Amino acid sequence: MVKAKQKQISEISKMIEPYKKVLNIGCGGCVSVCLAGGQKEVNVLNAELLQVAGASHHIEGYTIERQCRPLYVEEIRNIVEQFDCLISMACGAGVQLMAETYPDIPVFPAVNTIAIGIDRDVGVYEERCRACGDCIIGYTGGICPITRCAKGLFNGPCGGVQNSRCEVSETEPCAWVEVYERLHKQHRLECIQLIREPITWQNQVQRTVYQDVTA
Repeated sequence: MVKAKQKQISEISKMIEPYKKVLNIGCGGCVSVCLAGGQKEVNVLNAELLQVAGASHHIEGYTIERQCRPLYVEEIRNIVEQFDCLISMACGAGVQLMAETYPDIPVFPAVNTIAIGIDRDVGVYEERCRACGDCIIGYTGGICPITRCAKGLFNGPCGGVQNSRCEVSETEPCAWVEVYERLHKQHRLECIQLIREPITWQNQVQRTVYQDVTA
């Protein structure tokens, strides 16, 4: 079960400030159960943001069954394309899948995930969030450097990247090259220049878990 806590209104409002048409997307999964990102929380957050932003912003809400499942995220494509940016009230994995599905639209996290993965297939779960409690993927194009970078670099890339690939494996893409390309598409390359203090982690390995579902 994912646990999450809403970010401060001031941080969320600052992220969406340049965008006039905003869609806040809730999740009916884990964050709904822990009362951090379900439909009720979407409505409350939208009301609070409108008080801060005023009439200059148009903010709507929509909740899907699960943001960590590609099927449900893809279902709202016609709705998403009507907006300038998205707010996701899902866990860090859900925010990243939303950003991956709609790479041309900025996706901003509204909650801090306090651990977490994407359902790639039945019984196949890919870790996308280490639950650091201070989500920065609003500044890295929806790509988590902790789980996607083999070295967990907050400020990358390292000197080992070759032809957009990680030095750990010739088949593994460099997460920071993907960050650059995503931000370039969104005209937000200034975000990659933000320097952040490193965090010490014991486990830097991205994990894909295969569970036996035949039993």
